[in-house]
Order: sequence, then C-alpha cells, then structure tokens
Amino acid sequence: GFLLGMTDITVPWSTLTLSVVLYVVIPLVAGAITRRTLDRAGDLSRLDDLLAKLKPWSIIGLLGTVALLFGFQADTILDNPQAMVLIAIPLLIQSYLIFAITYAMAKKLGLAHKIAAPACLIGTSNFFELAVAVAISLFGLHSGAALATVVGVLVEVPVMLSLVWFANRTRHWFHS
Repeated sequence: GFLLGMTDITVPWSTLTLSVVLYVVIPLVAGAITRRTLDRAGDLSRLDDLLAKLKPWSIIGLLGTVALLFGFQADTILDNPQAMVLIAIPLLIQSYLIFAITYAMAKKLGLAHKIAAPACLIGTSNFFELAVAVAISLFGLHSGAALATVVGVLVEVPVMLSLVWFANRTRHWFHS
C-alpha cells in the first residue's frame, strides 16, 4: 500500500487486504493448523506421510500454473523479446549477487550447510508465485505487472535450480 501510494496507481485497501488474506494469511494459518494437528505427540511421521502424498500434486499444480501463465502471456512474450531481456537481466544479477553475498557470509559465520543453503536460497528468492497472484488480482491477467511477474518466474526457476546445484556441489565447504 505504501509503495502504491507513491505512484499514481490507485488500489483500494479492500483489494490489498483481500490479496494478503487469500495469499498469505489463509495458507499460513492452514499450514500451522495442519502441522499442529499432525504433530501432537512430537512425532513427525504423520506430517511426513502427508507431505509425501501431497508432493506430486503440488508439483503438478505448480507446473500447471506456470504453463497457464505462459500460455496467457505467450503473444506478449513473443512480441516483446527485448522487454523480456530488460526484465531478466537485473533479476539475474540481483539473484546471483544476493546468493553469493549471503553464502559467503554463512560460510564466514560457520553455519552448517543444512542451515546456510536453505537460508541463502530463501534470501535469494523473489517469491514470484505470490507476486503473480497479487499482480493478476490487482492489475488483471493481461497487465504489464502480470507480464513482469511471469518473466520473473521464467528467470527465477532456472536460477534457483542452478543455485541448488551449486549449493549441493559446495557442501564440503561447510561444517556438518
């Protein structure tokens, strides 16, 4: 709301509030309730079983969402390759630079790899999944904001995969 208030874009507070509730609050509360319900005795086996059952569906859902987003934006992406490059370059620089800085700091601080790698990846992520949802709900499916977030997903997925590859190959740099 603060950042939008600095521009000439007007978004009703009710829309912002609804977006936050739908895309942040409800999933967070549902996750907390699910975890508390399945982990009553401190035994994570029930939670692990649920996660194992849901994992294939979450991957299918993510791939389906990405395919639909790219399908809806295909003409715009193909008609404006220079815009795609102009959006992608700063995202690439930002992602790799943030990861490099945080990974080096984690190593210097002596963090264990199992803490350092996920923390650095989370710090690097731009959470485009949430950005896509909010951009579509605020500005519409065919808006420039939706396009920018779709390009963000297009860039972020291979970047994050390359960083996971790198983190796995440099595990020996860290203490257990």
